[in-house]
Amino acid sequence: MGIQQKLHTRLVQKLILTPSLQQAIKLLPMSTLELSDLLNQEMVENPMLEEVPTEELQPVDASAAPEKAEVKSEVAKADTWDDQDYEYFFGDYLDDGYRPRAPQEIKELPPIENTLSTASSLADHLMWQLSMQTDDPLTREIGSAIIGNLDDDGYLVASFEELAAMGPWPVEDVERTLKLVQGFDPVGVAARDLQECLLLQLRHLGLEGTPTEKIVADHLRLLQNHQVPEIAKKLGLTIDDLKEHIEVIRNLDPKPGSRYNPTQSQYVIPDVYVIKVEDQYVAVLNEDGLPQMRISPVYRRLLDKNAGNSDETRAYVKDKFRSALWLIKSVEQRQKTIHKVANSIIAFQRDFLDRGIEHLRPLVLRDVANDIGMHESTVSRVVTNKYMHTPQGVFEMKYFFHSGINSSYGESVSSVTIKQRIRKIIENEDPRKPLSDSRIVEILKREGLQLARRTIAKYREELKIATSNQRKVLY
Repeated sequence: MGIQQKLHTRLVQKLILTPSLQQAIKLLPMSTLELSDLLNQEMVENPMLEEVPTEELQPVDASAAPEKAEVKSEVAKADTWDDQDYEYFFGDYLDDGYRPRAPQEIKELPPIENTLSTASSLADHLMWQLSMQTDDPLTREIGSAIIGNLDDDGYLVASFEELAAMGPWPVEDVERTLKLVQGFDPVGVAARDLQECLLLQLRHLGLEGTPTEKIVADHLRLLQNHQVPEIAKKLGLTIDDLKEHIEVIRNLDPKPGSRYNPTQSQYVIPDVYVIKVEDQYVAVLNEDGLPQMRISPVYRRLLDKNAGNSDETRAYVKDKFRSALWLIKSVEQRQKTIHKVANSIIAFQRDFLDRGIEHLRPLVLRDVANDIGMHESTVSRVVTNKYMHTPQGVFEMKYFFHSGINSSYGESVSSVTIKQRIRKIIENEDPRKPLSDSRIVEILKREGLQLARRTIAKYREELKIATSNQRKVLY
């Protein structure tokens, strides 16, 4: 039996991700900053793209509409490019008078705190003290090396040997200079570990030789593990007497340098503002910082066959023209999709917007996807790296999606709401008799919420709340 080759024609359906579709999908999960960088880079690489001048971003008057229509008709006559599909599919994008829709105006923007002055750094503060304390060039050199090797919390991160090798300087001189720097403000600075930092502060307070110093010098590990009875036994003190010494230690500063090196607040620029208009909440996109793009009229005229351009020039411009059109359309499609998802979230979380976190309802991606007629993966991409400014604060869009737990009174309750309830129960407990996880299960059961003890333990750990035994020891 021989093998025969035959040619058959079959009609099949396949899902193919075209380059333009891949681009549209790639834009969805980008943050506003990433998208802005991408658009600016595209405008550099593609001469067909240009940013609309600021003065031209004003809304077009009704009186100017006929003029725009004339421009469009003239362009239609002048442009003899054969691909009529582009005229149909992209519509206004092909108009020389095309203006991207102006960013929606927001009547009340959230206040932004501005830093009016810059505080001096820890290094500046210490160098000033060093210059006031000594005129000796060697001490100043070594002191500068020590100050230069402090971390943001004020701890020395270099050994004596490493500091001595920098000069090179004698180790004795390094030790002497370190003691000088350790006497500077803030007290506890230039310590090599937590224990030395606390001891420096206790000595400054005149508590050298007291049980307080002995706790830090000999029993710091027990203190960190909250083993208060064990420390009392070793020092021969009652629990009440020991608490006074522990209270002193608790008020010491474990990070003396942090007040001069404060962590900079990272301000979030929301992608969507939720604003209440009369009785309804509406989503307004924040497009500040995004370049408003259009097709360059000058380069577009190079497509005209009557302009006398070579086929090679027209082929290059045609390729760039396609890329520019797809990018502009993809960006607008992205913005429309974000707007749809935001409005859907608003509809589902109306109670949260009105009354706060206790009324956050369970929500999954499928709910929003079904509501707006899109796939779950699209919604997932949209809520990635996006933030919403709401009357209750600024939240990541992912924040509104949580699993629910059924209650005995028929409604589903969000896991975030349950965590908030657990936090309040623990905050209001008797500190002398902290509530166990099992006891919290019983309290929630009376409120109609049936949860397992391990679920309570998991939520408590996520809230960074200690166990009942640890809370009792801390008390």
